[in-house]
Amino acid sequence: MEKFLDFEEPIVEIAKRISELQASSQSCKVDLSKQIVELEKTKNDLQQQIYKSLTPWQRIQIARHKSRPHFLDYIKLICKDFLEFHGDKYFYDDKALLCGIALIDNHYMIIIGHQKGRDLEDNLIRNFGMAHPEGYKKALRFMKFAEKFNKPIITFIDTPGAYAGITAEMRGQARAIAENLLIMSTIKVPIISIVIGEGGSGGALGISISNKILCLENAYYSVISPEGCAAIIFKDSSKAPEVAKAMKITAKDLFNLKIVDEVIKEPLGGAHYDPIKTANNIKVAINKYIQYYKSKNVKDILSERHAKFRQIGIYETKKMCV
Repeated sequence: MEKFLDFEEPIVEIAKRISELQASSQSCKVDLSKQIVELEKTKNDLQQQIYKSLTPWQRIQIARHKSRPHFLDYIKLICKDFLEFHGDKYFYDDKALLCGIALIDNHYMIIIGHQKGRDLEDNLIRNFGMAHPEGYKKALRFMKFAEKFNKPIITFIDTPGAYAGITAEMRGQARAIAENLLIMSTIKVPIISIVIGEGGSGGALGISISNKILCLENAYYSVISPEGCAAIIFKDSSKAPEVAKAMKITAKDLFNLKIVDEVIKEPLGGAHYDPIKTANNIKVAINKYIQYYKSKNVKDILSERHAKFRQIGIYETKKMCV
């Protein structure tokens, strides 16, 4: 499993040197504490410098990091009594998109999220977090369940996109996502979506027609991956790093564009450095919005959701000269 990214190599080298000095200090019984303290300070300063000035492409690399916490990791840290629901009642139970009911600080909620695997075997089961039509049908089934029992809906987004294989297309992938978009716009309970890693294309949008979209600091949310965009525009996917900057798909950019409603802080280096702290930040944000919607009626909830998506994007109308 890859632990460090390319731009983290200077930090890794200093960390190795610190470990070597600590080992030498113990084996040779020599006091090297002064040198170790100096190197620790150098490492901390370098970490601050690197992580505070990450490029969009570097943030995307963190969002895809193999050690980054996934949906079920956060569920274990945030929720109590998570009971998973299964199946779409038509075809099968999609393992890439999970649904269930859980208790978060004495509030029952319907939880829905993309789930990636940790190794090749697990990723084959989870289809690398890319849901089939049955996953979106299952999600919609339990959104209606939430509406029936008046429970808020929380969705966790972490997918490169919906599965685009021929079997998914044969079973109506586009229709399944479109139906989710339509019906989610009319669901009469608050919906809060959190982008925890990748938020790719219709696969992400299929569970994020929400009142509030939150995004972890190093996550991204986009209509297409930088590689896909570079391949289309430049016929060269290696231009993804420069395309990522132009696409404005990082959490900060999305917040400035008013697509994302809040950026949730991550520990220095990314969520994988401290999953517990990241989970707590997510939990605080969820509780804040659950309290906010307690005083809202159905009309307010639907009006707010509709207005959110109507105002995304800036456009200008011009009169045509005849």
